[in-house]
This record gives sequence, structure tokens and C-alpha cells, in this order.
Amino acid sequence: MDLRLLRFFIAVYEEKNITLAAERCFVSQPSISNGIKQLEQELNTVLFLRHKKGVDVTDEAHYLYPLAIRLLNDVNTLPQLFQQRTERLPLTLANFPDLSQSQLAKVFATLHHNIANLSLELVDHDKPADARLTLDMFKAEDEIFLPLWDEDYVLCMLPDHPLASLTSVTPEQLHQHDFIECPPCEAHQQTIGLLACDGLSVNLVAKAEHKTQVMHLVQAGLGISFLPTGVLESANQLVTVPLEGPRMFRRLGLCYPASKTLNPALSECIKVLSQSVTATPAEKG
Repeated sequence: MDLRLLRFFIAVYEEKNITLAAERCFVSQPSISNGIKQLEQELNTVLFLRHKKGVDVTDEAHYLYPLAIRLLNDVNTLPQLFQQRTERLPLTLANFPDLSQSQLAKVFATLHHNIANLSLELVDHDKPADARLTLDMFKAEDEIFLPLWDEDYVLCMLPDHPLASLTSVTPEQLHQHDFIECPPCEAHQQTIGLLACDGLSVNLVAKAEHKTQVMHLVQAGLGISFLPTGVLESANQLVTVPLEGPRMFRRLGLCYPASKTLNPALSECIKVLSQSVTATPAEKG
């Protein structure tokens, strides 16, 4: 259907006069009359009863009028809808598993509130992305790392464990306790190395690739382990105790390409997060 016919119809319906409708639409009176006749033929109904003083509106015209108004409004908004789509700023972020959920939420909220029209997509850590939320140790040579927050490692265990009543533990007190290891973890290797220097050791009873898996094994009562505070946010049933000695922590941030042109969304993301870190130092824990 020719949308021009609907515009003619609306003009005649509202003016109740062919001549006035033609002036309103900037066309000749015959054009309006022929347009209304064509519309009536397409709809197989009579819309107006013509007389010397103008037209009378039929019941069918009363029924058609709100539908025609709605249809033309929808058509008029189409360009705006597509303009909004072209103005969206797409950004694909990959994030490492086992990160602090509260800190991730803060990062996403900061981006949402400070970058208009941001279209955010989250993917797994090993998937192609514009940038990655990850540990500093995973920064590639051709990447820049923007630090966002730190997470300290603490010893975690069930409440009935012998070490659970202590306010802190020394490396010597870990000797011969059942320990769950995360082989890729620098903190675990650091702890095992400290013990080995003094001829001490833990009983390695289980291994897990991810920190959340380690937490599940601790919750199951298999042993103790060191985990970052971000992972332990939801583990209310576990007791955590700090280790006396060198600080063990991991640094989280945004990794992005150093040598290629950044898309507009990523450039805005880096700017916003950099300002956020400058205004509020990275939280620990």
C-alpha cells in the first residue's frame, strides 16, 4: 500500500474537506480525490460520503484512522531506530574465570554509566575480544596492562580445622597439613617454595586448574589452600586466616593491544577506567 494514500486519508479525515486536505498536503484537489478513491478500492470499503460542504466520515474511516496514525508513526521512527543502531559502540570483553564478582560488577557499572550507547558483549577468556579483564601475568608482549584492583591470598579452611582458630599462620604451621594445589598459581608455588627452604612441606592431596574448583575441594573437607579474597566472596562457610610473611596477592586489570588502532568503544573504556583508578585507588580484597 502506498503510504501517501494514508497521509491523504488522515488529512481528509481531520479536515472533513477535500480542498483543505489538498492544501495541507501541498497537492491538487484531484490528487486527493483520486488518492482517496484508490484507497477505498484497495480496502474495498467506503471511507467518506462526499457533499457540497465537504465530506462525512463513515464508521470504516473511524476504524481506519487510529490504525493509519499508528502505522505512519512507526514508519517515521524507522530512520531514528537505525540511526541509534549505527551510533551504538560495540565492545567485546573477555574475562578470566574466578575473578571477584563484586569488582567485575563495579567495572561494568562504571562503563555503563560513563559511556553512552555502549553495547557490551562478554566472552570466555580464550575467545577473540577487543580486550581482556585478566591477571597481569597473562599480559602478552604486544599488550598493555591497565591495573584495576588487587586481591590478597588468604588461607582458607572449614571451621573445624585445627588452624581455623588462629588469627594468623606462619609457614611452619602449615607443615604436614593436607593441601589443595592450583598448579598455575604463583602464590601456591611461593608457599611450597618457602616451606621447602626450611625442610618443611604440605601434603598435596588434590589439584585443580581453577580457583573456584580449589574452593569447592576445600568446602568438601579435603584440605586447606590459599585463595584470593575475590574468589571467596561467596564462601561464607569457610574460615580465612592471613599468612605471616611476604604479601601474596594477584593484580587484575584490562589487557588491550599496544600496537593496533583501538575501536572507539575500547578507547572510551580505557579512558573511563583510567580515570576511575586514578580517582579511587584499587581496592584490596
